[in-house]
Amino acid sequence: MMRPAAYLALRDGSLFRGLGAGSLLEGGEVTGEAVFNTALSGYQEVITDPSYAGQVVSFTYPHLGNYGINDEDHESSGVHLAAVVARNFTDVPSNWRATDSLEGFLIKRSVPALLGIDTRRLTRLLREHGSLPCAISTESPEAALELASKARGTDGCDLATAVSTKAPYVLGSGPRRIVAVDFGIKASILHELSALGEVTVVPSSSTAEDLLAMKPDGLFLSNGPGDPEAVVGARELVQGLVGEVPLFGICLGHQILGIALGGSAVKLPFGHHGSNHPVQDLSTRKVAITAQNHNYAILDDTVPGARTTHRNLNDGVLEGFEVPSLRAFSVQHHPEAGPGPHEGREIFAKFAELIDSNMQGSGARQ
Repeated sequence: MMRPAAYLALRDGSLFRGLGAGSLLEGGEVTGEAVFNTALSGYQEVITDPSYAGQVVSFTYPHLGNYGINDEDHESSGVHLAAVVARNFTDVPSNWRATDSLEGFLIKRSVPALLGIDTRRLTRLLREHGSLPCAISTESPEAALELASKARGTDGCDLATAVSTKAPYVLGSGPRRIVAVDFGIKASILHELSALGEVTVVPSSSTAEDLLAMKPDGLFLSNGPGDPEAVVGARELVQGLVGEVPLFGICLGHQILGIALGGSAVKLPFGHHGSNHPVQDLSTRKVAITAQNHNYAILDDTVPGARTTHRNLNDGVLEGFEVPSLRAFSVQHHPEAGPGPHEGREIFAKFAELIDSNMQGSGARQ
């Protein structure tokens, strides 16, 4: 396979020469925000995760595509990231579940990719300078640098509205009625929630009145991409919901809940992207290895009335809080994994217990 030369340029002027892959086999250009992911496997789930919208994702694991792509492990029906960067793709996957190669999948979905660069150097650079706007071009180094100078990151971008469902839909069945606000929800989360009861997934543009009219037993705020402060209507939506019924948020949902309650969000230097982050439950002192994917976080002690429940042991970032008086709690990490370890799944059981306790306390459903 003949691959065209391709160039990755960062806003700070750094330049990497590699080879075009995916949709870049035919040439082209793309811009986004460069981040790195440290997961050793799970590239399919990462690539199809809506939370990566607008980002150029570099994988630190050197060989991508070893086990191909299958039809069952997608985290959404589309691909929302800007581009994939890797040291190398495996040409011939080896897995009985594989229905396509990684590159075949990227070509069919028109996803740009860049191969052959020193991803270790790129990772060190992003760790030192933080996530940076970037560009990939098959035209020339100068063209890539020019594009990178004009590229923008995720700051101030409402990416969640773009990836949210356009119409409500229902999954699962059971005694609990859960309404999930889709800011970029993953299939793995829907799998966990639908095991608890009937789940109605609604657009992020929904109003509090819309959701309360559904008479839910529990409300869920999903993961998603971008700046939590920029998601149109999200703060007002959540402010109209807290205290009404039990509420649970993950990742972007955690950040939006924190902001709605008066907390402050901050952009991390290079974010947390991977499946090996240690998080401690402060009530039990138990440490779980977790999956993470976020560039923003809620600052400690900024959410009035909240109690910190979880903390990242790598850098001390707030990983979870609860406000018992409002029957609301959230976590920054991904207890559903996809990809990653399943040590945090018990958090979904906590949501079920909170719903059941509230239903028993309020008597029969109206």
